Amino acid sequence: MKLPRFRPKSVLLTLLATLMLAGLLVGVGYWVLLGKLPQRQGTLVLRNLHSEVSVAWDERGVPHIQAGNEADLYRALGFLHAQDRLFQMEMVRRLARGELAEILGPKLLELDRLFRTLELRHRAQAMVASMDPHSPAWKALVAYLDGINQYQETHQQPLEFDLLGIPKRPFSPEDSLAVAGYLAYSFAAAFRTEPVLSFVRDQLGAAYLKVFDLDLRPQGVLQSQATPLRLTPDDHRTLTRLGRLSHEAFDLAGVASFEGSNAWAVSGRLTASGKPLLAGDPHIGFAAPAVWYEAHLMAPGFELYGHHQALNPFALLGHNRTFGWSLTMFQNDDMDLVAEKINPENPKQVWHQGGWVDLQERQESIQVKGQQSVPIVLRRSPNGPLIHEVFSETLASKGTPIALWWTFLQPSAGAAQADNPLLQAFYELNRADTLARVRSAASKIHAPGLNLVWANAAGDIGWWAAALLPQRPAHVHPAFILDGARGEAEKTGFHPFEDNPQEENPARGYVISANQQPASAKGLTIPGYYNLEDRAQQIDNQLRQAKEKWDLQNTQALQLDTGYRYPERVLRPLAPMLQALGGNTEERQLIALLLQWDGRHDKDLVTPTLFNQLLYQLAREAMADELGPAQFKNLLGTRALDSALPRLIADPDSPWWDRRDTAMKESQMDIVRDAWQASLAHLRATFGSDPGRWTWGKAHTLTHVHPLGRQKPLHLLFNLGPQPMPGGRETPNNQSYAIGPAPWAVSYGPSTRRLIDFANPARSLGINPLGQSGVLLDPHYADQAIDYARGTYRAQRLDAADIAAHTRSKLLLVPAS
Repeated sequence: MKLPRFRPKSVLLTLLATLMLAGLLVGVGYWVLLGKLPQRQGTLVLRNLHSEVSVAWDERGVPHIQAGNEADLYRALGFLHAQDRLFQMEMVRRLARGELAEILGPKLLELDRLFRTLELRHRAQAMVASMDPHSPAWKALVAYLDGINQYQETHQQPLEFDLLGIPKRPFSPEDSLAVAGYLAYSFAAAFRTEPVLSFVRDQLGAAYLKVFDLDLRPQGVLQSQATPLRLTPDDHRTLTRLGRLSHEAFDLAGVASFEGSNAWAVSGRLTASGKPLLAGDPHIGFAAPAVWYEAHLMAPGFELYGHHQALNPFALLGHNRTFGWSLTMFQNDDMDLVAEKINPENPKQVWHQGGWVDLQERQESIQVKGQQSVPIVLRRSPNGPLIHEVFSETLASKGTPIALWWTFLQPSAGAAQADNPLLQAFYELNRADTLARVRSAASKIHAPGLNLVWANAAGDIGWWAAALLPQRPAHVHPAFILDGARGEAEKTGFHPFEDNPQEENPARGYVISANQQPASAKGLTIPGYYNLEDRAQQIDNQLRQAKEKWDLQNTQALQLDTGYRYPERVLRPLAPMLQALGGNTEERQLIALLLQWDGRHDKDLVTPTLFNQLLYQLAREAMADELGPAQFKNLLGTRALDSALPRLIADPDSPWWDRRDTAMKESQMDIVRDAWQASLAHLRATFGSDPGRWTWGKAHTLTHVHPLGRQKPLHLLFNLGPQPMPGGRETPNNQSYAIGPAPWAVSYGPSTRRLIDFANPARSLGINPLGQSGVLLDPHYADQAIDYARGTYRAQRLDAADIAAHTRSKLLLVPAS
């Protein structure tokens, strides 16, 4: 057989042609992406402007916007915000409205059903209807949305719209307020915690509840001889699924969740400058793009350097030359899960206040990419929407109906003001330069619950726990599923704002909020899912025991602190048992190292890796067999476990130590031994046999994940990381993660770090974890990520000369002729 002749010239020409075609395609793609970049210089026409608006961008991509009036200012802000973050705006809108399956497919159907059930868009419609269309807050919102919509109408759509086939739709006030509902929902821990605690109570018994930090008696005060509510196994399985979906919601959607925060204000008596100093770092889930959009707004009679969120014209964090504020999550429990009693003669009725009442029903349809739309029926009882029907096609049809009572859904919520005036509250807060004004603004925040920490150049400092707090029956504990038929979910009213925890110019010279359970001067019991007290105590101890005056430099060190007392609380009762384990020389050295550790989570240390692995193994060996895989996974995602573990370790007689799947009765020592050996085995398998390689920086990393970056190979294009990170779960530098096995991916942490000394607020400091822009290839997409990981700060500029010296480009927005 005659073989074909090898023709090297022909092969070479084919290869060259292929490479040229590939290069051409890459070039065309690059050219297309360049056409989608934000425009930051030249002149653009913007309809509905009254006069020209000038914009100067500094070296971080922060726009400094100068307008002749507030309407033009907010219209320009909307336009500029959209050109950097339009895809982010679209995603949070679709999450809040339950419309993600339309662009991401059937895997998001359950999540859409959950958010339809939460009634956020219906609540938003009611809030919009109650607003005064002549109020400055409403006019500012309308102008801001007009700017967003004009950008969307006149410019190329983002790359993500092309890849997902997202149609352009105008944004509305209902969208903005539905997103405010998502913000409130992301604070709520009830979905994750109440099902687990109810399972422990119902299936394991009161002895197992003792390890959980419950400030009220689990069974309440007995009012009668009636049998307490007990849920069925089907009910618990449904609630477990609901808790898991709630926990995974923001990961599935690629949208940031709100978790915790630090904020404090120090009076001039304790600062080097003699003026108040404000520090704040809200803790939010990391994502690409970053959650905050910074903008410096200037108009006659108004100036603010603010941190904005998608679809909100008003800064949630801000400062100027005269005042500033930060916020933390209150963590008050503003949700109740309520078990309803169905009429056996009529399944469309529930028992309420002594009689059978009809359930309300409405029908909706969820659009699903690549499939037919899915019709759903959404029902609500007098207590709220029936959330168990998120899974109506499976277990929920057999079980107890579960309703959601939520402060956010209450029309006017029994308060003097109209219908949760959240928009008005933040409009006022953006202008609150006195104690009286910030106090008034705080009183208008009903839900979500927020702590406002504020200071001004006149020398005042203050903190207000802002929320509408329900008056619950004294005989119930809201950490458990409530019995609707017995009236456990009924509220007698709401506490007046004056009774909320708050402080103004306290004698100690500072105020602090770190998601700890606050003290109420009026003696209120305020149920909530508060964070560990260790982080707040770490900050408070340093503020109280400081040997020098506070300035920007030592306040940075406090924000970046990687230590706390929680490891000591865990390890102190474990020490005798760990020392009795023996083992080889290497293992004894590791135990000695762990017991001498000061709790700092620095990147070059091995001890935090060892501690966090041991913490997980102790929880797993002690609790997983009783709870089962699904409930244990839910518990790992709650704050209840953080406080439970020190209490469990301190109680050698707890029933949790005995394994249910063995014939023998295990002791605490047995479980500690198994947890220690399992920890070592896992770390050796993960990082190698040399403990010197188990450093925290290798085990604890941050990756900023874009919604499209969850699919390979798009992660190479959109994501940034992994980056080794200092800090840990609930340290002041709260680079947090769920309790679990190594390695640990940081899930949330400081979403910005801000420091303002009111002796010179124009020289304030801040940092963004990623960058200002959400547009791929933009130079500000990830230009702050390295500085953030290193703990570096950058200037937040207010002075005209300083802005001019650092201006990188200018844009002029002009009215249409």
